[in-house]
Amino acid sequence: MTGLQTAISSLVESIQAAGPSTHRVSVAVCWPETADVIGWMASQPIYPQFFWQARDGRETVVALGQLQTFSEPVAAEQAVRGQQRVWGGQSFDSRTVHNRRCLSAFFFLPALELSQTPQGWQLSANLAPEHKERTVQVLQQLVPSVARIPAIRCGIRHRSDTPDFAQWSETLDQALHAIEQGALDKVVLARRTTLSLDGTLTPAQLLQASRSKNHSSFHFMLAQDARHGFVGSTPERLFLRQAESCRTEALAGTIARGHGEAEDYRLAQWLLEDSKNRYENQLVVDDIVQRLTPCCSELAVAGTPELVKLRQIQHLKRSISAALNIGVTSAALLECLQPTAAIAGLPRDAALGFIETHEPFARGWYSGAVGYIGQAQSEFCVAIRSALMQDGELHLFAGAGIVPGSTAVSEWQELERKTETLSHLLGAENTAPEIPMTLDMAPTRERNRERNTA
Repeated sequence: MTGLQTAISSLVESIQAAGPSTHRVSVAVCWPETADVIGWMASQPIYPQFFWQARDGRETVVALGQLQTFSEPVAAEQAVRGQQRVWGGQSFDSRTVHNRRCLSAFFFLPALELSQTPQGWQLSANLAPEHKERTVQVLQQLVPSVARIPAIRCGIRHRSDTPDFAQWSETLDQALHAIEQGALDKVVLARRTTLSLDGTLTPAQLLQASRSKNHSSFHFMLAQDARHGFVGSTPERLFLRQAESCRTEALAGTIARGHGEAEDYRLAQWLLEDSKNRYENQLVVDDIVQRLTPCCSELAVAGTPELVKLRQIQHLKRSISAALNIGVTSAALLECLQPTAAIAGLPRDAALGFIETHEPFARGWYSGAVGYIGQAQSEFCVAIRSALMQDGELHLFAGAGIVPGSTAVSEWQELERKTETLSHLLGAENTAPEIPMTLDMAPTRERNRERNTA
């Protein structure tokens, strides 16, 4: 790939000539249309690797190598200079127990970024006086060739769910009791589905397959090595901050896609008109507005919800925009907005306490925040429809909002629909365990209804 090799040489020269006030250098790259950027990323021996594709497809970034790492977003934001960006994210509640594979928060200033925007491709290098040689070393490790990522060939040897259906039913009853007692308005409960595979699967393979199937989504991957990584394709933006302008959204209210155009339209119209789903969306809107109000001088909410159609399901979305007060940082927005009512519940502290007490696993980065922080712009998505690849197993996650009228079977079925976003990429259509056939499965209205996006 001559264009990339020329860009690498040009960057090395620029770095060696850079003065102490230069924090980043970039050169345009002639990137062949047939070359796959995920395949190129997978060819590199440099870690960590971070992949990001914006939901509208207008930006794709591969970030490689680390010059600095940060364990919390405040320090990461303070370290950014000029056009630099730090990449990473944080766990659902920012309290995940630290271990080598799952930190409560991890942000890094990469040595290199390969990015595509409407203006074209460019290769960028971050540097500071003490990091110049490190950046050059990373550049010299780059492999210019592009490997072809093989299709997923492995199958599922074993599946386990945490909680299982019996435990799920018991916890749901406890949640409904807490709601009846007035301790909660809503709580989002999650399930971890662990798949033991009969072959090799890499984070890049899962990312590639998901990006090709799951459209209208943010696509992301953070990998510390070739076998361990966190991958997702999420429809939900946490926030986009551009100077003092902020955009966020309430993505809540869910129904399945139809099997044909007529059924799909009928289900969509039902979702748009259903009072309970609209009420649940309004709960999330109200929560976001309440949290953002102290941070902004102006706030605008879309008057009516719009539909977001995905491969397996469709959602209601209300867009929200704000003019931020001077001095409000991206780290402050993360603290303000995450976790949202759509993935935790209301009131926030009571819902988090219930989840911590009753969920039989740590969510980690599932339903956390993933993205980047820059001086001019920062953006984060909500890490739903995500998977953790760890120690030869694939952990898939899904959540369901529990409110009055929720039933164990109907909410369990919603977990299956959401897990299928990634499990179907492994040909896993028939791995779901059987659940009791009870009367609460009968009403189609209840079976299709869902009140959150987790």
